[in-house]
Formats: sequence, C-alpha cells, structure tokens
Amino acid sequence: MIYKTFKDLKLSMLGMGNMRLPTEGENGPIDVGKAREIIEYAYEHGINYFDTAYRYHNGQSELVVGEALSKYPRSSWYLASKMPGHMMNYIDGKLGFQGYLSGEPVSSPSAIFEEQLRKCGVDYFDFYLLHNVSESSYDIYTNEELGIVDYLLEEKKAGRIRHLGFSAHGRADTIERFLNWRDCFEFVQIQLNYLDWDLQEARLSYELLQKRGIPVIVMEPCRGGRLTHFQPEIEARVKSERPGRSLASLAFDFVKSLSGVQVVLSGMTTLDQLKDNLQTFESREPLADTDKALISEIVSSLVSLVPCTACRYCCEECPQGLDIPKLISLYNEINFEKTPGLQFILNGMTPDQLPESCIGCGSCSKICPQGIDVPMIMKKLAASISTLS
Repeated sequence: MIYKTFKDLKLSMLGMGNMRLPTEGENGPIDVGKAREIIEYAYEHGINYFDTAYRYHNGQSELVVGEALSKYPRSSWYLASKMPGHMMNYIDGKLGFQGYLSGEPVSSPSAIFEEQLRKCGVDYFDFYLLHNVSESSYDIYTNEELGIVDYLLEEKKAGRIRHLGFSAHGRADTIERFLNWRDCFEFVQIQLNYLDWDLQEARLSYELLQKRGIPVIVMEPCRGGRLTHFQPEIEARVKSERPGRSLASLAFDFVKSLSGVQVVLSGMTTLDQLKDNLQTFESREPLADTDKALISEIVSSLVSLVPCTACRYCCEECPQGLDIPKLISLYNEINFEKTPGLQFILNGMTPDQLPESCIGCGSCSKICPQGIDVPMIMKKLAASISTLS
C-alpha cells in the first residue's frame, strides 16, 4: 500500500468510499455481512481512510462503517463524514431540508453532528467535510446567521474534529471564492478523473488547490464505473497495452500520478473490486507515455468537446456579460451525461447568467481564436437545460 503524509499522519493513498456498499437487492438496504467483510478486508490489507456521509445508503452507511471499524484500535483508522448543507435551506431563521431529504426533520447543524457521532460510535471525526460546496449551496455554507463553519471550527477546537475540509462539485471559480471567504480548510475533495480533467474542468480545480498548497482527496476516480467499460475495440487495445491489468487500474494510475493527490476514494461494492484496487496501489510509478496515449484515445471515443481554451476574449466582447467559457463547459458536460452535479451549478446561476440571455449578436465568435459558433452553442445549451428537471 502506498502511504502519503498528511501533517503528522500516514494515510493510505487508497481510501474506501462507503456510498456504494453491497445491498440486498437493487436499491435495497445494505447487506451488512458482505459490507463488513469488505471493510474488514480493506483495513486488514492496509487501508486506513474510510469516508462516509450523513445520508449515504439512506443514513445506514455511517452505522455500518462505524460498527465494522469498532473492532480495531481507534487510533489505527481515520474516519471522514460530512455535513449535508447542500441539502439544506434556511428561510426566515428556520432550517430545513430540500431535495431528496425534503420532509426529514432537522433542527440545527449541531444536532446533525451529534447524531453522526452517535451513529458512527466515535468521540471525534478524524476528517470532517462540508458536503458539496457548489454554486447552489454556497449561500448556505457562508450564511453567518446559520453559522455552520463557525460551529464546526468550535468543534475542531474541542477536538471532536481533527481536520476540517470540504467536498465540491462546483467549478474552480466557486471553490476559489469559498477559500477566499474563509481560510480555514485543510483539504478539499473534488471529482477528479481523466475524463473530467477537461470535461468538468477538474484540472482548473486541481491546479488552484496545488497553488494554494491544499491536499486533494479524489472522489469518482472511475466516474461511477463509467471508466471501467468502453467500446470493444478500445477495451481490446487497453488490455493489449496493459496485460494483466484491469480497465479501472488505468483510471487509478492517472490520479496516482498527480503529486497533489493525498487520498483516492473508491466506492468498492465487491471483494474482487477491492482486491484489484489494492494491487493497483501497491506501488506508484509515473504515468507511461503509452498510458497517456490510451487515455487520449479513450476520451476521444467517449466525448467530442467544443475546443474552448478559456482565453476569455469572448467575454470582453459580450454585451450581456456572459461567462461564455463556463457555459461552453456546461454544454460539453450536458451533451455527455446529465448528472446531478449539473443541476447544483445551474441552480446557483441567475437568469441573466444562463444561455437564454445570449442575443445572438456574434461579437464573441468574431474574436474567438478557435472559431467557435458561440450563439449556436448557447442556443443548443438553452434547449438542453430546458429538458432538465
């Protein structure tokens, strides 16, 4: 197992995410026996970082993970959980849940935190995160009256949180704005894989965190399994170039090669997946040129990107003040797959920031070094957004 130093800790570079534990039937409750077997095998083979959250598996994940780890010395494993602010609203001084948590009782951030400690059976969290800082959750997390961050900083002072960070599905500019708002976060968890490197502009988020010296926790390194199966001819090429290696290992090797990555989370549903990942994380080598060529070929086979370089010349000419590179990035993503993360971003945008505001004047296209027909892209994006909901 590769270990990397975080302050005075040695964390396994492969961490176990607990959002995709084995279940009893499709969408059923956690199969506790199989889940315990996987968690125990992970611990006994070198994994010491375990990630969960308030409502993973309808709130069952924290219970199962805490119970499975309780048989081992508390100082030998590191537990991370999250505050579900991305699912909160705060109206007229009253806190409530929204989205898939609508109707669930909630009284305060402190009540949630205390509940999480009880469910996990611990006195403290080694790592604690604000869950999904994004364009739509930004105002909740920065609300001074609600005071989520101030409360968690007090819990850190009390020793019940050892290290405070946040996860983010927002774009790099939102992450930067949040870090500028409060300089107290020790790590950031982002969706990072070789497909989203450009598709979701994960590269920009990674480089921002690198510049600030903030360690990166990686989530979705295989994009929810999307990077473990391809067109037959692509799969054959990968297996030929990397004999004896799984398709998933290429995705892991990509994120392993990034020096700023601290932990790579994998949501392992089966023991076979775990064993394969453990083998991948036995050693760390630079990404080979042949692997880079494979990645380029895979990405090209999966998605055709509008070649925006984010030079922002178009923004200088836009009479509507649109952030055209951001909108093109959303266009690229929405044409590949309509994910929940897209909705988080769109919900945080005002009507004048959306593609419907484009008046089709063409000033942007005239100055675009890539010759992109921006008004056409804006029209198509607006149509695609109208199908979401």
